[in-house]
Amino acid sequence: MKKKPLILVGAGGHAKACIDVIENSGQFYIYGIVDNKKKKKLLGYPILGKDKDLKKYIKKVRHLLIAVGQIRDNQIRPKLYYLGKRLGYKFPTIFSKRSHISKHSEIQEGTIIFHDVIINSGAKIGKNCIINNKCLIEHDVLIGDHCHVSTKATINGYAKIGSKSFIGSGSLISNSKSLPTNSFVKIGSIIT
Repeated sequence: MKKKPLILVGAGGHAKACIDVIENSGQFYIYGIVDNKKKKKLLGYPILGKDKDLKKYIKKVRHLLIAVGQIRDNQIRPKLYYLGKRLGYKFPTIFSKRSHISKHSEIQEGTIIFHDVIINSGAKIGKNCIINNKCLIEHDVLIGDHCHVSTKATINGYAKIGSKSFIGSGSLISNSKSLPTNSFVKIGSIIT
């Protein structure tokens, strides 16, 4: 299968981690990166310009991935996602070959699944999400759009995570727990 070109939005630390997953997945090749700060390259990939320059590339590259993390501000990822949608970009689902994703789960566009993640049957993950390294998403979990589930977090069966939420590293969400939109769960939290 021929790899398709992909543009990343964002050239920070999270983008470096995204690049590693994209290279591992074998689904796409990175055409370049846009970022509002002046940089020349990131891990050997060219910086093509700023966010506003995305409109120049839509005829050459159809796929876009938001490579900005969500620790400080949960509005940036949705804003960039809707900018890309307005310009006509497609948002693929990207997953590491080192992850296990049940064929009975559902993952929507623009979501990236990192290394050593387990997503069990009946889980549903929304658009433009980050499911970071070593997360466990148990059966029948619902995760809304634009969420960031950080490293080694565990979300147990039937839990519901509202859109634009951040779940900190090593956190544990108990069975059937519901968190509202815009939730922020600190690192190492236990939510019962």
